[in-house]
Amino acid sequence: MDSKIIKADFKLEKMESAKRIKDNNELKIGSEIFDKQTLQTLYKLSKQSYLDILNGAISTGKEANVLIGLKDNSTFVAVKIYRISTSDFRKMRYYIQGDPRFNVKSHSKRQLINAWVNKEFRNLNRAHENEVSVPKPITATNNILLLEFIGDTDGNPAQPVRNQKPEDPDNFADKVLFELKKFIHDAKLIHGDLSSFNILNHEEYPVIIDVSQSVVLDHPIACELLDRDILNLHKEFNKMKVKISVDEIKERINYYEIFK
Repeated sequence: MDSKIIKADFKLEKMESAKRIKDNNELKIGSEIFDKQTLQTLYKLSKQSYLDILNGAISTGKEANVLIGLKDNSTFVAVKIYRISTSDFRKMRYYIQGDPRFNVKSHSKRQLINAWVNKEFRNLNRAHENEVSVPKPITATNNILLLEFIGDTDGNPAQPVRNQKPEDPDNFADKVLFELKKFIHDAKLIHGDLSSFNILNHEEYPVIIDVSQSVVLDHPIACELLDRDILNLHKEFNKMKVKISVDEIKERINYYEIFK
């Protein structure tokens, strides 16, 4: 695993009194993600048998950290923790406003984060139910989302395409467009931030991730986001030496049928 991967070992049953960290000097996790409510939420998830141990990290970002969790000491799960202190609330409001599924009027940052996490859970669930290649969502509580761990049986997470190029780029691009078409036409969602960062290469098959900003087709900015996704994909395919035009991408996903 990458040297930047965070190494942690939290025994959740001890969170009532304190959090125990294996090597305080080695850890690079910002303490701001483990505020009191986050620890209480983790403890609640532990009591509900969703999670026993946090052990390592999959990714870190400005808004969220994704950690590796263990259930029953044998089943890996991904634990996405949104950080209250550094999240971009203006961006969150931009994507939530206009979504008929949500009506967030409060200016509370924590309530907005909770709505954002619920939005990602519902988007994942919608995509998964329509057989799109996404991590299966498990549960969402406050600022924490639990989802299917994508990786091997030893706990090594699948890497984004940016870090793990496909062996057969043309074939991989075909699979990406196949999944994107289902994401749009079957799940009725627009991703909004599709790139090599947000597509995992899992055993040479794409898995679409990070769908918190994804919007329904009747969202006011859906068409704008789709056009941006297509341009981003075109750039990514070019980097992989896949010869495909923007018009060909549109044709492959039945672009002109989407908003009819």
